[in-house]
Parts: sequence; C-alpha cells; structure tokens
Amino acid sequence: MTNLDIAKFGGTSVGNFEAMTSSYKVVVSNPNSRVVVISACSGVTNLLVELASGKCSNEKIDEIISKLRDIHEQIITHLENQHELRNFIEGHLKEIKDQTLVANEKGTSDQIADAIVSHGELMSSFLFVALFKHYGTDAQWFDVRTVMRTDSKFSCAKPNCDEIRVLTRDKLMPLISDKSIIITQGFIGSNTLGETTTLGRGGSDYSAALLGEALDVATISIWTDVPGVFTTDPRVVKNAKPIPELTYIEAAEMANFGAKVLHPSTMVPAVRREIPIFVGSSKEPEKGGTWVRPSTQTAPNFRALALRKNQTLIVLSSPVMVGATGFLANVFSVFAKYNHSIDLVSTSEISIAVTIDGGTSTSGAHGLDPNMLKELEQFCHVKVEQGLPLIAIIGNNMSENNGVITKAFDCIQQFSVRMICYGASRHNLCFLLKDGDTSVALNELHKQLLEA
Repeated sequence: MTNLDIAKFGGTSVGNFEAMTSSYKVVVSNPNSRVVVISACSGVTNLLVELASGKCSNEKIDEIISKLRDIHEQIITHLENQHELRNFIEGHLKEIKDQTLVANEKGTSDQIADAIVSHGELMSSFLFVALFKHYGTDAQWFDVRTVMRTDSKFSCAKPNCDEIRVLTRDKLMPLISDKSIIITQGFIGSNTLGETTTLGRGGSDYSAALLGEALDVATISIWTDVPGVFTTDPRVVKNAKPIPELTYIEAAEMANFGAKVLHPSTMVPAVRREIPIFVGSSKEPEKGGTWVRPSTQTAPNFRALALRKNQTLIVLSSPVMVGATGFLANVFSVFAKYNHSIDLVSTSEISIAVTIDGGTSTSGAHGLDPNMLKELEQFCHVKVEQGLPLIAIIGNNMSENNGVITKAFDCIQQFSVRMICYGASRHNLCFLLKDGDTSVALNELHKQLLEA
C-alpha cells in the first residue's frame, strides 16, 4: 500500500468558483493527495437528467442549455484562457443538445441518458484543472472512462474490478507524481465497446473507492458540504451531531438505508483493502470529520438514524404457502429475473412482504415492471404499496442487551407502522411507516435514543 490519498469532492464542493477554491485549498494542504475525483457542479446532473427524459420541448431544451452555460461561465470568468475554456464547454453543450434531440425523436433510453449526464463531470473536471493552474499548481485532466471498466447495464453499471485494476496501473498510475495532481471524474465509466456508462446516482464516492483500491492508496477522503457523518439528517433534526468514528458495517448500514453522505457501495472496495475513509467538509475542513475504519473504540447500541423515502412494499399471499416447499424460491427467482433487489423481507404462514428501494439509477426511474407483477400473480395474490418511508436505527448488538428494542418501540407508538424488520442483522432495526410526518418520528427517535 502506498501513502497516497485519493480525494473526492461532491457537487456542492465544486458548485462555483468559491467552492472550487475551498476544495483546491483542501487538496494542496495534503501532500499525499495526488488523485482527485469530482462530481458535476451542483445542480448540473439534475438538469441533464431532465434533458435525458426525452420529454423537453425545444424551448425547454434551450432554457436548460442556457442554465448549464451560466453555471460554468460563473467559474470561467475567474480563470485564464477563457476562450479555450468556453470552447470546451460549448463543445459539450452542443453534444448535449444533439443527444437530447435524438432522445426526443427516437425515444430515450438508459444508454442515451448516460451519454447525456456524463457531460457534467467532464465539464466540471476540466474547469477544476484550469483553477489549479490559476493558483499556480500543476494539474492534469484524466478521462476516467479509459480505466473505469463496467458492464453494459446503462444507468446503474457494475464495475469490473479486475479490469479496473489492470487499466488503472497501466494508464493512471504512471501519471502520478509529486509535481502534478491528477483531476478525474466520478460517476462515469465505459463498457468494453467504449460506450459511456454511469454507476448510478451518487456513484462518485464509489468511483473514488474503486480507484483507491486499484491504486492501493492509504486513505480515501470524501469531501462534501457537512463536517462528517451525522447521527441523522441535520436538516430534519436540529440536534443531530457529527460522529467521530464509524465501523465499515455501521457506515454501510447507514448508507444502505438512506444516509446520503456516503454511497452504499463505497465501503465495498475499502473493506476489501481495509482502507480508512475520511468524510469532511470542503468548506470547513478545520471542523474535522468522521473516520470510517474496520473497528472503533466505541460500539454503542444506538449509533445513528437513517431515512429512506419512497419505498415500495409488495405483499404476496397464497394459501398454498402453508407447509409448501419452494414458494419463496419461486418468488425470489422472479425478482431476480427482472433485476429487482429486495431489501427487507417479512413472512407469515400465508404471505410474504418485501420492500424495494425507489431506485438509484441515473434516470431515477423506479417503476415496477408490469410483466414481473403478472408473473407473480400466476401463483399468488399481489398487493403493491408505494411511496412509504423507511426509518432504520443503526447500532451494535441490539439483540444482546435487555430492553434495547423495547426502548425503540416506545418511541414510535404514536405512528402507524406498516412493517418491522429485525433479527437478520445485529446492526439495524427498521420500521416501514404507513403514513405520518417522518420528521416527527425522526426527532422523537433521536431524542430518546441518541440524546438521552
């Protein structure tokens, strides 16, 4: 393992010239930060996703293109070589418009969507290189698609770690030196045909971790707009506080159940190589942050709360379940056939309830395939409920201490609970709420479990 640090900056950390400048200072303050992964400028991906929908009028297309130009122009006006930078951005804006018109005319697809949204990272990273040079620091732009090899499942591509490692050591590692910093993109990759793919929304963290693993870095630094991982969303619970340290398992549970500071897949490459992850604020680096490691000095019963909205609950029932063999296998095989990942499972004598996340694809699509439902209906009754909120209590050894679960149940007695999932993991207890104000539930749980 080298002493390298790979630093990733989210959209708000590169959203404008001032934010980029703060991020630049973070990078140059750490002599081990030689590779930097960045997201698109704040708000850009959402605009590109809207264009990729294939539903924008010509007037709307021009309006969005103008917004994209303005976002990047605000940065360009502070830099040198403005003519070159504008030409680069205009070239991408022309490609975006051409691809959008194709999506409108021939119908959109995940492949077209990936091609369109990839421009966000390509533009922001190019301007970030120019900003480094503006401040007198040499930097190189690197197209991550030459090493981030994935399959062809557009909008939520799966990386090929073996190929990424070989390509990274062949194409990226020779460029790393003490004299220059490599600036590259998160979120995007390419298949074996060279077609652009994306890792799904929030995939820039994952990109950094994959590159960090391939480079055998010492640390992975995730820089965002908050000083670390909080006990819950501080925008919802004012008493939420930063957590100094988390285990990989705790952080993975939090990410999986909706905490947005880390992408759910980020921990996987880090765990494989036991690489510590630091999460901090690019705007306030002096406030410190959260270290995510294999183990921590403390292991409280209750560590944090996570909220995941827009969950889909599917209840499958059939009298033939009683004493029957193979029913669950049939159910799960259908979900696998249609590439739906099941999160939570609860069973009774004649029914099974499962939840599916609202979707992490680039397009944000989360509709259920009607063919899948028809196939399920061939051997059981199917009931679907959508738009449900899920609250997960994250902690340690909950089942091994008397009264721990009772305390959690007491906090939600005023709410209508649609489903409870507990027992499969010592690190989480999940409530699927039927309705009500989730902010009230989060605040009550936080007060009783994390502030007491």
